[in-house]
Amino acid sequence: MTKTLSGLFIAEGSSDLPLAAIVEFLFAERGRNVRLSTPNYESLQKVDKDVRSKLVAGARLMGKPFDVAVVHRDADNAGRQARCDEIVRAVASSGVSCALVPVIPVKMTEAWLLLDEGEIRKVAGNPNGREDLGLPKIHEVEGLSDPKSFLRECLVRAASVRGRKRQAAVSRFPQHRRQLLERLDLEGPVTRLSGWKSLIDDIERFIDSCSRQGSAGGRTP
Repeated sequence: MTKTLSGLFIAEGSSDLPLAAIVEFLFAERGRNVRLSTPNYESLQKVDKDVRSKLVAGARLMGKPFDVAVVHRDADNAGRQARCDEIVRAVASSGVSCALVPVIPVKMTEAWLLLDEGEIRKVAGNPNGREDLGLPKIHEVEGLSDPKSFLRECLVRAASVRGRKRQAAVSRFPQHRRQLLERLDLEGPVTRLSGWKSLIDDIERFIDSCSRQGSAGGRTP
């Protein structure tokens, strides 16, 4: 029986934590189980926000070796390759021995959440709304300059509220964003985006590496 891999998930922010379950699903779909730990960094007095600091702190909290670090960073304006290089350097300098799978949406994770009008309306609390949300086409979404602001405005527009209720809708953006991530259709339009395809490629490359090490008689991660 193929062993379940252990891993550490490092997110940019707490509302990105549902990505851990998404990555676990993508591994399982390809015949390999992985269990990702999502440590509570708040239990430590101070942890800087950079990847290296989070990796070191996460390894300390786990208290035992693990097979893979899954690191989420938005590409932003730096681009995917620059972010990937940044993550590789951070892991290499951390002193933590593990493999790496990067999760790098282009340009931001919010781009993945702009693909399902129905879910946006439901999360906004107005599933039967008819106001035009102005959502981008799938080939446009990764080219948006600020998908986060775009999604925030879409959610407010979908709620179709005014005054104090509008302000309340704006303040609920982190919760709404997280709900959309939890409801992301993993077999839907997101599979056509370059950032998603790169994630799949990295997962499959890692699984292939595990298989080759196992067939060679070495330690299988």
